[in-house]
Order: sequence, then structure tokens, then C-alpha cells
Amino acid sequence: MTSSQSTPPQSQSPPKGNARNLPSGIWVLGFVSLFMDVSSELVHSLLPIFMTTILGASMVTIGIIEGVAEGIAATTKVFSGAASDYFRKRKLLAVIGYALGALTKPVFPLATSIGWVFGARLVDRIGKGIRGAPRDALIADITPAPLRGAAYGLRQALDSVGAFIGPLLAIVFMIVFANDIKTVLWIAVIPAFMAVFLLVVALHEPEPTDSTTPAKNHLTLRDCKRLPLHYWLVVTLGAVFTLARFSEAFLILRAQDVGLTITYVPAIMIVMNVVYALFAYPAGVAADRFSARKLLVFGLGLLVVADLILAMAASPPFAFLGVTFWGLHMAFTQGLLSKLVADTAPPELRGTAFGIFNLVSGGILLLASVIAGALWSIYGASATFIAGASFAAFAAMGLLLYRPDDPVTVQRLER
Repeated sequence: MTSSQSTPPQSQSPPKGNARNLPSGIWVLGFVSLFMDVSSELVHSLLPIFMTTILGASMVTIGIIEGVAEGIAATTKVFSGAASDYFRKRKLLAVIGYALGALTKPVFPLATSIGWVFGARLVDRIGKGIRGAPRDALIADITPAPLRGAAYGLRQALDSVGAFIGPLLAIVFMIVFANDIKTVLWIAVIPAFMAVFLLVVALHEPEPTDSTTPAKNHLTLRDCKRLPLHYWLVVTLGAVFTLARFSEAFLILRAQDVGLTITYVPAIMIVMNVVYALFAYPAGVAADRFSARKLLVFGLGLLVVADLILAMAASPPFAFLGVTFWGLHMAFTQGLLSKLVADTAPPELRGTAFGIFNLVSGGILLLASVIAGALWSIYGASATFIAGASFAAFAAMGLLLYRPDDPVTVQRLER
């Protein structure tokens, strides 16, 4: 164990939200996320086109595949999060999860039917589910409370760097290999296994302390009752945000729909993730300093703007503008929600708390993606994005008007 990865004692002057003050383990987890996202986003930036043009999948089928895959990931997070609380082996579960994701990458270029893709997506998302909650709980374990927003923001920023490098490589190799999607998909295998190697050799998990060692198994429903009311409010907020958006596969399909050629369709994910990467860390620092309510409402406002632009888009430049606002929305909300989960959950139940949070969000993402696919098939692409904008606007108004009676909950939202 390295001393830089232990949670330091609280001092009279809390550490500033500077990346240099963060534990080294946050940087390791960030670069692991970067390499895995290079791999995953290279695949995901081409997969919707691969499914529609080569395998002949419909929009509804894509919506179901994306939604079910994310729903499976969310369900898995509950059990992996709870297991990480009980066994105190968060790193082991994270390694297993990242390894499963790496092992699925060769399946995509080998796929000859939609069933292969569906199976690989499920296993890949199971891997994501296994690693997600233990990794997020581990960040809280090794980071001082005043720096948690910055820590989640930094990891998300590095994750997003990988998420735009992946599509960028997709474009480069699509040009090099003359739009041979299957050959390009093989490139994704390399960074996936690099991520697993880095996690195994570079991350040192801190020893459990008396305050985080559980007295009993946390795989029981009774422990859900130990999670405080303000935690459940955060879960509800996460569900609302997820219902207001849907799988990013529809961003790629919208770009193709308005005339972007297949070679350059991955540029949509590059633009979104460049914006996400640039603003995720500053947004995380802001989450340590400003009102959560105001930042969440601001994030929903950005999503409304993104959806409206994408609904009205008639050419690729407008599609790029829409995904720019989509990336801003993600930067200002995702790290903040993770911070709120970490702040409101008891230390001995952090893994379980992240698991439940992701289960609810994943279930809602399944619903949102299926609805998006159905609206697109029946009424056209614009209807999908108008529906998202409408729900995001209602959610923002509800958040502005909501005044909980619990004074602790009010303090969590307003600080």
C-alpha cells in the first residue's frame, strides 16, 4: 500500500481542488478508464452503423440491444458493489470487470449475426457492471471528502479523453482500411488489454479501516433501509436525468441521418467527448464549491438545448453543435451525481450504494432507449429528441420547485 492512496486525516485547512493534491490511485484509475474507453468507443462509434448496414438491424432492435445491455450492466453493479463492501476487495472485482470487457473486443469483428453482437454487448456490459460500483467506491475510499468532486471529475475527464481518442482512431483506420469496419474493430483489442495490465500492476488498494470494515454481509435487503433519505433523493435525481437522455448510439445515427458519411460518423463521438473531457474536471471542482441544485438544473438546461438542436438539425454542422451541448451536459452532471452518492452513503455501504444507484439508472436507460428507438421508427428522428428535451425541461422545473422537508437533504442540495 502506498501512503498517497490512503485517506489522509482531516485538517483545519481542507486541501484545495487541485489535481496535484489528488491521491495517485485516482490517476491510475483515470488512465485505466482512458485505455478502456479508447477501445470501447472505437467499437461503439462504428457499431450502430455496423449493425444497420452490415447486419441489417432495425432502429427498434438497436434500441433494445443498447437498453438491455446497459440494464444488465446496472443490475450487475448492485451485486458487485455489495460484494466489494462485504469482501473489501474492490480492486479484484474491478480487474475482473475490466478483463471481461477486454475479452469481448475480438467478438465484434468476428460477428456474423446480430446475435453475436448482442451476446458480446451483454458480456461487455456485465464486465462494466462488475467494475463500476467497486471502482467508484474505491475513489471515495482513497480521496478526502473535500476533494471528491475533483477526484470523480478527473477520472471522468481522463475517461472522456479515451472516449474521443477511440472515435478519432476509428476515423483514421476507416480511411486507412477503406471503410473495412471489421478490420478497424480489431484495433480495439490492444488498448483494452493495456487497461487491464495497468490496473493489475499500478493500483494498490488501501487496507480496510475500523470505520469501513463491515460487521456482516451486505447482500441483504435490510441494508437498503440503512441508506439515508438524502441518498434516495440522489438515486431519484439520477433516474430523472437518465430518462431525459438515452443511448449515445442515437447521436451517431442522427449524424448519419443528416448526411455525415460513414467514414466520418465517429467524429460525432470525438466532438462530444472532447467537450466532456475539457469540462469534466472543472465541473467536478465546481461540485465541491457550489450548490448541487443549481449545477443539476444547469446540466438539464444544457440537455434541453442539445436535444432541440439535434431535433431540428438538417445538416452535419448542426449535429456537431447538438452533441457539443450533450457533452457539456454530461460534464456538469455525471461527476456531480457520483459525488452526491459518495457523500450521502455510509462508508461501509458505499459499494452497495453505487450499485443501487447504477441499477436504477440502468433500468431507466433501458426504458429510455427502447422508447427512443420506437419514436424514431414511428415518428422520425426529430420526435426522439423532442421527447428528450421535453422531459429534461419538466425535470429541471421539478428540481427548481422541489423543497424537501428534511433539513439535511436541503443542505446536501444547496451546498
